[in-house]
Amino acid sequence: MNLAIRTAQQPEAFTYAMESLMPEARSMTSSDFSLPCANLLGVRVSAVDLKTAVDLCDRWIKSSMDGGYICATGVHGVMEAQRDPEVCRALNHALMNVPDGMPMSWVGHLQGFRNMDRVFGPDLMIAMCRLSVERGYRNFLYGGNPGVAPLLSETLQRRIPGLQVVGTYTPPFRSLTMDEEKEVLAKVRESRPHIIWVGLSTPKQERFMAHYAGQFQVPLMFGVGAAFDLHTGAIRDCSPWIKRLGLQWLHRLMQDPRRLWKRYLRNNPAFLWHIAMQLLGFRQYPSGLGTASIGSLHSVKRP
Repeated sequence: MNLAIRTAQQPEAFTYAMESLMPEARSMTSSDFSLPCANLLGVRVSAVDLKTAVDLCDRWIKSSMDGGYICATGVHGVMEAQRDPEVCRALNHALMNVPDGMPMSWVGHLQGFRNMDRVFGPDLMIAMCRLSVERGYRNFLYGGNPGVAPLLSETLQRRIPGLQVVGTYTPPFRSLTMDEEKEVLAKVRESRPHIIWVGLSTPKQERFMAHYAGQFQVPLMFGVGAAFDLHTGAIRDCSPWIKRLGLQWLHRLMQDPRRLWKRYLRNNPAFLWHIAMQLLGFRQYPSGLGTASIGSLHSVKRP
């Protein structure tokens, strides 16, 4: 599968299209997978809302392609990409970067994407789990602290009757050894999920998905970070109006100041400065997508 990239009217935006989808396997055409993206400091963030994101994921799974992964990208992810080219590549090779934060949507609006809206990772997880019941998709949970993934499995299946969670795996707080890698690969291939939910936090989950997307032989992986803790009650969600004001970070900070204060102090002012420079035209942030694509790196047709 090839990934064609073309420049949109605005220099800050990109559009990519998934080509060469085998017509005998589906009625859709490559235009069904066309997706506009906003450019946030060189990170392409998909100009989608929740409904559009779920629809694209559904179409991808039904297309019989493997090796796709979805990132939920906010200010934290964009700023990590500025410091680490590997993280930037992982984000830009994703099938989709949903705008997990109001600043992503606000910048998208300024770049002409009026229908772009926040897609909160935990909300996307619930929406896809509900769709999984309708479609018969199988789910696998990877990540979280010890005991969290099994608890999340119970919680989701109780909340969404009929949901199939076919396996869980809690990795160590380090890179997998060769034996551990063989173990988790065997477990995933034996359970044959359609979706793997990865809860390792940013930027670990983005690196993990970029590395393993072609090895797990599953249609989609989702990096949803805090969704594991939120859906099991380890952290509290905030009111919708707080989210719409772009203040969920403050709500999170109040719950865990010792761990998060450095992140927000480091990222938020720097993001505001750099995005202002980009929007005012004082700095250019190319996406670096001219020579690589998820299609050429990971995606394969399922037999």
